[in-house]
Amino acid sequence: MSKTTQRGAGQPNEDALAYERLQSLVNSMADGVIAVDDEIRIVLYNGAALNLLDSNRSITGQRLDKAVKLFDANRQPIDVFELVRQTAVPTSTRDLLLHYPDGSTSNVYLSIAPVRLGYGSGGDKGFVLLLRDITREKSLEEERNEFISVVSHELRTPIAIAEGNISNVEFLLQKAGSADAAIIEALKLAHHQVLFLADMINDLSTLSRAEQGKLVLEVNAINLHKMCSDIVASHRQEAEAKGLQLRANLHPHLETLNSSELYVREILQNFITNALKYTDTGSIILDVRPKDEGVLFLVSDTGIGISKSDQERVFDKFFRSEDFRTRATNGTGLGLYVTMKLARLLHATISLESHLNKGSVFSIFIPNMGNEPK
Repeated sequence: MSKTTQRGAGQPNEDALAYERLQSLVNSMADGVIAVDDEIRIVLYNGAALNLLDSNRSITGQRLDKAVKLFDANRQPIDVFELVRQTAVPTSTRDLLLHYPDGSTSNVYLSIAPVRLGYGSGGDKGFVLLLRDITREKSLEEERNEFISVVSHELRTPIAIAEGNISNVEFLLQKAGSADAAIIEALKLAHHQVLFLADMINDLSTLSRAEQGKLVLEVNAINLHKMCSDIVASHRQEAEAKGLQLRANLHPHLETLNSSELYVREILQNFITNALKYTDTGSIILDVRPKDEGVLFLVSDTGIGISKSDQERVFDKFFRSEDFRTRATNGTGLGLYVTMKLARLLHATISLESHLNKGSVFSIFIPNMGNEPK
């Protein structure tokens, strides 16, 4: 008799069949999967989860924090029960350590998603955790960051010497007034490329320190009028060479900002440098105004703009648009990535509004911070 028309005695019901299918699906996954109920007790898991936990015993019914011991990047224990219970939206992290009874640890990727552990609105609430061992990935990242740190450090001196010597030769030849125009032009090109290399090394150095968590935050009272005037003055020659208007509009009631002047300056310089690269006509304006308990900075340009698809990736590491106008300029794709790293360190919020062929507006709200070093 067909089980679609009649269930015989002893036949599994639909819920049991659905559970078996779910268990089979979960067990086929390479990543560790653990489902917990609203009391954060384990109701479902797969073999990969047991392998990752280095256990061969059933963990069904256990409280999650008894089965899974997690530490943060500073090797401080994490309250797994509260971590999961307070998760309201799907979230993930790659900065946790899984602790084993013998004292050893492994780096793990952890994703937590609130779900219903049943069908329809009446299903029990719970959470699904996805775990993956990323120890090897983390090791490779640390090796890469160390390599970048060493290379950027070692290249600083030869690049500084080359830049200084080329600059001196340029000055002497122009002063003598007897050099061939082609030689002067060649020196200018060489000087420009060495400066590009110097900027790249600075980006790599900042990137390395950011990735390794070595950026030091020193909070001080920033004179915004002076800082913004200095930034605009340092880029005015480059703007005038392209026929662009570069100016700062500072709110009359602007006061000091308690934050890191070094990092705020670097963020604004990255925005303005970016605008100068991709703007051929018109203007670049730095607007600064007080907002809530901080300051809002806006850098607007009349440049080529950024497409909708590129806006989603513009802060990614090494990203450069496929737009031929972008490819026509030098760049590492690190400037805005580093900018986002610095913004997070300052507890700042960045937003972008852009339209192709009309221009872009990068804005960042930087809150006042305490005066103590972080």
